Amino acid sequence: MATESPDGVAMLAALLRLVPYLRETDVQEFLALWKRRVTLRRGDFLVQAGQVEHNLYFVTSGLLRIYYPTQAEEICVGFGYANNMLCSFPSFVANQPSDYCLQALKKCDLLALSRADFTEFVERNAPFARFWRQELERVLVGRIEREIDLLLPEPERRLARLLARSPHIFQLVPKKYIASYLRMTPETLSRLR
Repeated sequence: MATESPDGVAMLAALLRLVPYLRETDVQEFLALWKRRVTLRRGDFLVQAGQVEHNLYFVTSGLLRIYYPTQAEEICVGFGYANNMLCSFPSFVANQPSDYCLQALKKCDLLALSRADFTEFVERNAPFARFWRQELERVLVGRIEREIDLLLPEPERRLARLLARSPHIFQLVPKKYIASYLRMTPETLSRLR
């Protein structure tokens, strides 16, 4: 499962250098913590329901879906793609078994950072603590927008909101997973598109 992603650290470094208050020494120290590289084949799981999430991941290539498994269906709740961090966040924070699955929809290369290393670094580095808080705020706003989407009874409005917020997703994600994410059938999504 471990392999080399030659430009993954450079990709993460480029993103971090866009944050004006992060010092280069802090960026370099943070990058050094991303010690493990992970490659997933299509269909492989990064995390399965019941496993405890011990890592934060940075996706350097590929596509993953985050879903909640039930007996009746797999409810898609999100996606992970290049230049994004992801994990089973409730499990990562609470150190409890995950309710979610993270599965590769195509070959993926990721960098991994352990929860212990991440927590220790953020607790002693005020600029990164600020960065992490701002990232959490950004994600929380996105989750609130997603919650509004799920409350809308009209599939047309759910689709319109997703197109306005994340039009790129339609070039990355197979339609059946977008349909699940939007709480509609693939046929309804095809009709609306």
